[in-house]
Amino acid sequence: MELFSIPARTFYRHRFPQASGARGANKNEEHKMDGTIIGLVAVIMSLGIPLGAMYTFYRVRQLRTEERLAAIAKGVSVPMEPELSQAARSRRAGILLTCGAVGFIVALGFIAQIEHEPDTWTGAALGIIPLAIGIGYFVDFTLIRRDAQAS
Repeated sequence: MELFSIPARTFYRHRFPQASGARGANKNEEHKMDGTIIGLVAVIMSLGIPLGAMYTFYRVRQLRTEERLAAIAKGVSVPMEPELSQAARSRRAGILLTCGAVGFIVALGFIAQIEHEPDTWTGAALGIIPLAIGIGYFVDFTLIRRDAQAS
């Protein structure tokens, strides 16, 4: 006798209600979403996305290492990529953050002008944060360059 041939309701002592509407609800009864699923999804996404990014970074690095070791085992010379100096990293971060912040502010500024929504300027003001960080990276780059020239 197969287990799957037995109807599911035989395992329960009570009878299943006859479905008259969606999900067995009566036509007079109305179900509303209370929004608790949004919090659950927010927590799962806020923890899952960074974990996925960290795993991806780890896996890509591991694959590069395995590829380099396999090439060395075969006798192929593998050129080592030069690592960027601290000044070059600061300059790159400064350029990216400053350009991204300016683009964010300009985009929200255009939206504020076109849609005539003054509240959008409040969102555009948030672009000042990465702009300030980018300017800080430019200052860091200048100081590192000046220290390197002085030595």
